[in-house]
Amino acid sequence: MNTIHPRPNPIIAAMYTLRDMNIDVIVIHGPAGCGFMAARMLEEAGIRVVTSGMKENDLVFGGSESLINTLKAVKEKFDPKTVAVVGTCSSMIIGEYMEAIIFEANIGCNVFPVNCNGCMGDNTKGAIAAINAASTAGIITKAEAERQVNLLTAATLMERSVGMASKDYLSPTSGPTKFKVSKMIVEALKEGKKIAVVMLAKKELAYRFADIFLAVSEAQKACGGSVFFVANLDDSKGLPRIRGYAVDILSELAIKGVKIDSIIGGLDEYAIIGEEAQKAVESYQPDMSILVGIPHAYPKPDKKDIMITDQPRQLTNYLNAGYDNAVGEISSHSRVMGTHKIVPLETGDTIRELLS
Repeated sequence: MNTIHPRPNPIIAAMYTLRDMNIDVIVIHGPAGCGFMAARMLEEAGIRVVTSGMKENDLVFGGSESLINTLKAVKEKFDPKTVAVVGTCSSMIIGEYMEAIIFEANIGCNVFPVNCNGCMGDNTKGAIAAINAASTAGIITKAEAERQVNLLTAATLMERSVGMASKDYLSPTSGPTKFKVSKMIVEALKEGKKIAVVMLAKKELAYRFADIFLAVSEAQKACGGSVFFVANLDDSKGLPRIRGYAVDILSELAIKGVKIDSIIGGLDEYAIIGEEAQKAVESYQPDMSILVGIPHAYPKPDKKDIMITDQPRQLTNYLNAGYDNAVGEISSHSRVMGTHKIVPLETGDTIRELLS
């Protein structure tokens, strides 16, 4: 199937993956505007992102001088320990040999190239290129690199089968308001029902989706009923920054008196742990389930389940498939960049308003 709605870019995926490995500086070897919006967001997360600023002449005569000058400026300004040079459509199309240019620049730290471009196909190919390059450079172990490649491959297959890549075109939508589903949750607890909340979240977006545990816990204390919390917050799994997210969230939940009943997998394992999460929920036998983060990672959700996603096109996918209780927490990604604390959901705040 040829998917024609916009899809994530391999170059940007490579950059985010490098962030997850706590690389000090990312050099985008391409035109000044390439990856601009992602670069801004990554810098909010504490990663230095610079560009070689390739010009028209570089496309004809090569961009080695631009890259060498940029690497020397990076050394002078930031004195980094690790630098990743990320290829772009421009540098890759002209066949730029970044390894040789990095060697010639010789800036005295661990600098390695990530050969990727926007025409590679799935965004995960860019992430895999970053993983393999980092493994070669000694940033992560070979075992962790193999694990990451397997997870990224599983995520790609999931998106092609039930996610946004499973349709040729999905129009974005902001979806219905949060009042209906919030009222359903509060009323179910008042009736003494059992609610299961399952978070299968991706990376830093967990800072936003984890708010559902706080909000539902507050509702349960005020209204009665019972709750069962499942989350992919295993802080022993994943790249360094990803493990840190789980540590932050579990710590804040504990301080606020909320305990996750079943921790299944890490924040990079959402694509492979759905069945295990489902078994945990089935053992609880809830009257209502709330699926947050990547709901389609949960196998065969019930049409009555409440779904909370951050993706406007994925929300359209859910609503078209008959999941009438799906809502969108749009713009979540920009709100969690650089944070170390749980960021309130609109759904969570609506639940709190209904309790007041």
